Amino acid sequence: MNDNKKILIVEDEKDIRNLLIFNLQKHHYEVDSIHDGEKALPLIRKNKYDLILLDIMLPGVNGFDLTRIIKNDNLISQIPIIMLTAKGEDEDIVKGLTIGADDYITKPFSIKVLIARIENVFKIRTKQEIKTHKIKYDRLEIDLKARDVYVDNVKIELTFTEFEILKLLSSHEKCVYSREEIINYIKGTDYIVTDRTIDFQIVGLRKKLGPLGKYIKTVRGVGYRFIDEDN
Repeated sequence: MNDNKKILIVEDEKDIRNLLIFNLQKHHYEVDSIHDGEKALPLIRKNKYDLILLDIMLPGVNGFDLTRIIKNDNLISQIPIIMLTAKGEDEDIVKGLTIGADDYITKPFSIKVLIARIENVFKIRTKQEIKTHKIKYDRLEIDLKARDVYVDNVKIELTFTEFEILKLLSSHEKCVYSREEIINYIKGTDYIVTDRTIDFQIVGLRKKLGPLGKYIKTVRGVGYRFIDEDN
């Protein structure tokens, strides 16, 4: 049922890390692992992980701080996090959940329980995605599931990359994204992406959006952002 979902393990204890890798792969998950919180961040930004198993007591950046960084970064904030820790006090559990963790499990833990928690997080996220798979503005509608875009109720055809750029910008209105951030978001496709390519894609996207092309604003020296000027 995991559909080749990709999980990152951030855990400094080698034995626990290896145990998690073995059992997650046994359940057909794709797995990456790292032992350092600070080194985990560029890995998270580079890859599109479906879930992060995060220890709290880490070298570099601890699990609490790493969670805060992830949840304040629009490009990766949607990734669910399950915290793994020997710290089982109520205040630590509340702290982890308050700053954005989706679940919390204390060591030593049962692999069966952990797998059940992981699957439950994915079920909850799937239900949320079904409810929120459309982005709507007064004159623009984006169906994220069908990958359809409508301007004034008329369907327009976008390339894969154009759609990904529009999805990123429109789902975080007024947030400014650099060309590098946009590249990182759509990286992993077969399309070769460069700074100049992003500029060309934006030009093409604006033309296809017609009168709504003005919604995509250039922030000189920085990148692009989306603003609904009709509201």
